[in-house]
Amino acid sequence: MTEAIAEKQTGAENIIWDLTVFYSGIDDPKIETDLEEIKHLVEDFEHRYRGQVAKMGAKEFVAAYEALEAIYDKLGAVGSFAQLSFSTDTGNPQIGALVQRITEFNAGVRQQLVFFDLEWNALDDDAAQKILDDPTIAKYRYTLEAERRFKPYQLSEAEEQLLIDKNVTGNSAWNRFFTQLTSGMLFDFEGEKIPMPQLLSKVKDPDREVRRKTADSMTAGLRDKEMELTFIFNVLAADKASNDKRRGYPSWITSRNLSNKAPDDVVEALITTVTSNYDIVARHYNLKRVLTGFDELYDYDRYAPLPLKGSDRFYTWDDAQHIVQDAYQAFSPELAAESAQFFDNNWIHAPVMHGKRGGAFAAPTVPSVHPFVFTNFTGTTGDVMTLAHELGHGVHMSLSARKSGLFALYTPLTTAETASVFGEILVFKNLMANEPDKEIQLGMLADKLEGIFATVFRQVAMNRFEDGMHTARRTEGELSAERLSEIWMETQQAMFGDSVTLREDYAIWWSYIPHFLGTPGYVYAYAFGELLTLALYKLYESEGESFVPKYLDLLAAGDSDYPDNLLAKLGVDLNDPNFWQLGIDVIAEMVAEEEALVKQLFPDKA
Repeated sequence: MTEAIAEKQTGAENIIWDLTVFYSGIDDPKIETDLEEIKHLVEDFEHRYRGQVAKMGAKEFVAAYEALEAIYDKLGAVGSFAQLSFSTDTGNPQIGALVQRITEFNAGVRQQLVFFDLEWNALDDDAAQKILDDPTIAKYRYTLEAERRFKPYQLSEAEEQLLIDKNVTGNSAWNRFFTQLTSGMLFDFEGEKIPMPQLLSKVKDPDREVRRKTADSMTAGLRDKEMELTFIFNVLAADKASNDKRRGYPSWITSRNLSNKAPDDVVEALITTVTSNYDIVARHYNLKRVLTGFDELYDYDRYAPLPLKGSDRFYTWDDAQHIVQDAYQAFSPELAAESAQFFDNNWIHAPVMHGKRGGAFAAPTVPSVHPFVFTNFTGTTGDVMTLAHELGHGVHMSLSARKSGLFALYTPLTTAETASVFGEILVFKNLMANEPDKEIQLGMLADKLEGIFATVFRQVAMNRFEDGMHTARRTEGELSAERLSEIWMETQQAMFGDSVTLREDYAIWWSYIPHFLGTPGYVYAYAFGELLTLALYKLYESEGESFVPKYLDLLAAGDSDYPDNLLAKLGVDLNDPNFWQLGIDVIAEMVAEEEALVKQLFPDKA
């Protein structure tokens, strides 16, 4: 294992997950045994069901889906092991080879099984409805029904197989190269070479000169790889355009909305609501400029801590664990017990390490195992919130896997953020309630607001960048780094208005964000989840304890029904175009509370 290199010892240095629940290592012979078994299961499935779907009744569909669950569970286990191993050691050629092998193997399985969905969608509506109306199919009814939404965009079996094959050496390969490239980058900072997660942790340093040097170092490192990164972005944007055209998707975002089970008009209402409330962001940053005493705020000042008591607070891993667990326990002992498993059973990978990819995530893996949480913990307040966020994902995955099974485990991205954002709110509210000092409360509130801005407004601004990028790539051809930077600066500056000056050096910062490449269209889901969860928390405040079991039922339901149906049980109407303003109003109330605290504590500055 590569030596941890975090500047301060946090106690997270040895928080390493245990992947032996899958295999003892990348050379475990059980990997070969399992791959052979998967081959036989797939061959048997194909032999049993190819050409038979139109003749099948409900009982046969249940048997077929049970067989698919067995295949995908075993395939998902070996794939999860490879990807999780790769995420902590991206430069290891043996692990890279395993990832590529599993990617190719998985493509082969998908090619053999693609006939089943195609034959199901080939049924006329009356025949399909007869199957869906049979009570025998209840467990899989939603999955079968939801699959038919893709019917207008499906191709022939040969074409589908070709696209799967092409993905191995296309999208998948370029995304792997991007991950290896960015994870292996070392940035010059005050005579040292440090990895990206460690560098980016300095954007919240109280010393303005440190923040400026951090931003400059980031820019220099990205510009050094500008050619490679620009090429990757262009290739993957062109690849998506080609696939979308072949399938007949009307826009670049259509496939993502279908996967998210979010109607186009709902997504459009979300984006319109957020962009029309950008002034909330400017209110906060104008206040921040006054409190910091700067004549002008620059891009490297966005996350600067306010000069207040408690702004330089440092948390150990044990601190973070107790903070998160206490907040979960106060809301629901069941939720706390679920999250405790991650700490107690080595389901978390926490240290900053060279070769480890940046960011944080939770991986659902498969129902026969359990989820894992990945983070780069450096001891900041943001890291504590990130831990709460990813553990929210983790418990969501645990509950849905146990109750609803494999096909309900992979929640749409839009509702996947429900538990993660709720976990952050629980921690924040708990910290605020236990902090008597108004000045420290102000700092905590400002920090939380900037986290919300990053989740709601920044993600929608990045969606606007994606929209501009994909539209330009399809109408203008290959895009230069300068053109991509132009789109980036225009869409980012719109969020801040005149409250923050984005220097030209910031123009290249689009190039390190993996979501644009691995999951095009992903980013608006963060805003969707944050605003939805703010509304859910308001319900909790008004309903009290009676809300908790309904909320846990929502998490356990996973992807067992359409999001609007599941949320209707809690009194939420996602199809109301005015719904998103409810979450925005909560944010506006928080900014108003921030302004009131400033007036109370610093009347001369206010």
